Amino acid sequence: MPGIDTKNHQSRCVLPFEALPAEVGLLRRAAATQLDQWGVATACDVTQLVVTELATNVIKHVGEGSPTTLILERKPDRLRVEMHDKSRRLPSLRTADCDAECGRGLHMLAAMAVDWGTAATALGKAVWCEIALGSDAVCLRMERAVDALENYRKCRGAAVHGQRETVMEESAVELIADLLHWTSTRGLDPAGMLDQAQMHYESEADAA
Repeated sequence: MPGIDTKNHQSRCVLPFEALPAEVGLLRRAAATQLDQWGVATACDVTQLVVTELATNVIKHVGEGSPTTLILERKPDRLRVEMHDKSRRLPSLRTADCDAECGRGLHMLAAMAVDWGTAATALGKAVWCEIALGSDAVCLRMERAVDALENYRKCRGAAVHGQRETVMEESAVELIADLLHWTSTRGLDPAGMLDQAQMHYESEADAA
């Protein structure tokens, strides 16, 4: 898999790969390594989640083994993530049913990114998004957290009884539990994921 565009490796990284489940983990690690080299490791967890969603969408909707390319571009205050594949069918943002797994990827992308979109290319299409870097990333995290908890509460059908803050705290616990179930069903280590999240949180808190 992988290589870096040596023509402009200081600000642009090009990672060609085959759209296979086994490649997704390698792609996540390659993205994390590149962000660390650029000195923007605080955006690593969001970027890895975006990369996972985009790569998984290619596997599901374009087909396993499809030639695909991930492009990372470092900008002054943003990181641009592009996923290129050879399908000319542009995805659309639709209302996703709370019990359906399909259809949520773009909603998650829209919630995590400061901007996103799709574009036709000479060989197919590209789905792109831009992630905030620096101090804006912390504010963006808070906004995403509130949006995620509000949407999660609605999907659970949880009514707001009593103080809203208490309801949000309960939803946060339930959401974390669901994410751990999601992690486990995909063969990952829930405890390890929690440790990684804690380390990301502490590193950002120390830098703030």
